[in-house]
Amino acid sequence: MSITESVQTRRVLPIITSVTFIGFLDTTLLVPIMALYAAELGAGVGITGLIIGLYSIINTPANIFFGRLIDRVGHKFPLIAGLVGDALGMVLYVLCRSPLHLALVRVFHGITGAIAGPATMSAIAAFSSKEREGRAMGIYGMSIAVANLVGFGLSGVIVSRLGYQWLFFFGSAMLVVGAGLGCLLPGGGQRVVPAEQTQRGGGFSSIKVLFRRQGLLVAYAAIFAQYFSFGGVVTLLPIHLSGAGMEAFHMGMLLATFSVVFILVQFPSGALSDRIGRRWPVIAGLSLGVVSLVLLPAQTTFPMLAVIMALYGAAYGLLFPSVSALVADHSGHEERGMATGMFHALLTAGVAIGAPVMGWVAELVGVGTGLLLTPIATALALGLALVLLRRD
Repeated sequence: MSITESVQTRRVLPIITSVTFIGFLDTTLLVPIMALYAAELGAGVGITGLIIGLYSIINTPANIFFGRLIDRVGHKFPLIAGLVGDALGMVLYVLCRSPLHLALVRVFHGITGAIAGPATMSAIAAFSSKEREGRAMGIYGMSIAVANLVGFGLSGVIVSRLGYQWLFFFGSAMLVVGAGLGCLLPGGGQRVVPAEQTQRGGGFSSIKVLFRRQGLLVAYAAIFAQYFSFGGVVTLLPIHLSGAGMEAFHMGMLLATFSVVFILVQFPSGALSDRIGRRWPVIAGLSLGVVSLVLLPAQTTFPMLAVIMALYGAAYGLLFPSVSALVADHSGHEERGMATGMFHALLTAGVAIGAPVMGWVAELVGVGTGLLLTPIATALALGLALVLLRRD
């Protein structure tokens, strides 16, 4: 990388990470309150679950579609359009007067919200050198984790003091700021590669090509497994806590502990993967994830649960930069959008599938056993990483 490129990278990465934080903030602001908002509009329990799930149902395939679009036109203009669309979606939440209105807005938000992930991840890969991809992805993961922490924390405070509409207006205003920052990114909407290259092997054949690469297969399996397990944790852990005499406050504090450790471990883990390769951080992250989740259901005191959730956060922090860097390592510029779109689609699908599946499992075998079974997907991904990752 030349001196000019290095200077440009140092200028661009703060913009991309800021846009990434804002691009994920709107979703995390909505997570703690969407069920309550749906109920206030008259939705029953079943309809509320559908309304919450609609975002992920729509968002998962949309990530792949927009990833392909980014390969054709570049990341800048889709990113700006997606953030503006998200801002409009947040305003539309204010106008909802029935569960049907809310469901339609969730569909719209699921579509527009699918652009930020692949666009920002493609951008950060484009502006980081091969030798520093792990560090760059560590910073990228930190911006997402900080968005989770801030969004979860602010959401309840804003709604309890000002009401739902001000939460939606705040999210919309932040997204407009993010779109403005996106305009500062270099490169217009120019085509990344010639049209004939992006048209060749499009659709399902492109996805099959990506899944044939061992590094990408491990990255996709690992991120899906981790978020599948996380879906089980956020579904079953609150019930486990209530059985131990704890309340929603304790669940919030445990998630905060998880998020803080996740943030702190990201950058050093990314730097480590640049030095020693992706294999060992991936294996260590998956292994620690399995161990922490196996230990979780046996704990009934808050201090011990906090320790386990800190270990779980460290597992995420070890894993995320390396699997993100694997996506950059094993995809060319002409297919980076599709590769990162698949990554974010599987991340979203992991939670969307893991939460109901582990909920049904817990109904059959009990909450404690359900929690104990939560890391099965992570263990399978660990086995795949041990077999397929050699020198990455």
